[in-house]
Amino acid sequence: MNLGVFVLGALLFFMAVNANIPTIDHDEVQPFEEMEPTTDSEKSAIKYKPQLHISDGCHPYPVVQADGSVSAGLKWSGRYSSGCKGSDLGSQVYSRSAWYKGKWAIMYAWYFPKGANPVSVFGSGHRHYWLHAIVWTDSPNPDNSTILGASMAGTTNNEKTSTVKSKYLANGRSLKLDSFVGLWTGIQALRLTKKSGETQDLITWEQLTDEARDALSDFSFESSESREWVVMPLRDSAFKVLLKNSYPFR
Repeated sequence: MNLGVFVLGALLFFMAVNANIPTIDHDEVQPFEEMEPTTDSEKSAIKYKPQLHISDGCHPYPVVQADGSVSAGLKWSGRYSSGCKGSDLGSQVYSRSAWYKGKWAIMYAWYFPKGANPVSVFGSGHRHYWLHAIVWTDSPNPDNSTILGASMAGTTNNEKTSTVKSKYLANGRSLKLDSFVGLWTGIQALRLTKKSGETQDLITWEQLTDEARDALSDFSFESSESREWVVMPLRDSAFKVLLKNSYPFR
């Protein structure tokens, strides 16, 4: 197939998918306030919420607001962090939890209006980017659970470890993660770090309004030049696949 025809077809497909979902400027998305947790799952998501340190690239932004409007992102241009050093309205981290092979998995996801990820010899990044990390515990009970392992989006694959050293934990429970751009790959990714970072207001998949959850489930964060990992990690089609591919235990 002619490459130009393929690119045009892909672009038309993405436009059609998103036609009924309103978008707004990346710095105008109103984040959800962190809610008082009521279930064990919500309490554990708050308890183990990671710290995020930014070495390179954009800071995380809210991606969707209560009415279902989604961030339009940023066209890739300039430096890694140009135009995306944080929203005046506040930031956001999203989470979704489930049992997987006898372990309680809490997936956290951060959205970035643009991300470093070479798409061709002509481009080193693109509009929209997601990073995720998974905290693996032995129970959803926040009063009787222990971190068993961790996984995160790496520069080439999902990085995973079946043990987490204390130097990578804040207060013995919050992963300390660093968002960086790989020197050799040019890909924005996550890694464990000893550096302290910031936390963001958390909203779980279940706490989202129906409009927001539907928008995140249906909106295509791809563009004609994007690669397959520009996907909202918590949506049904991606969540279970990521748990399978990120499982750190034998």
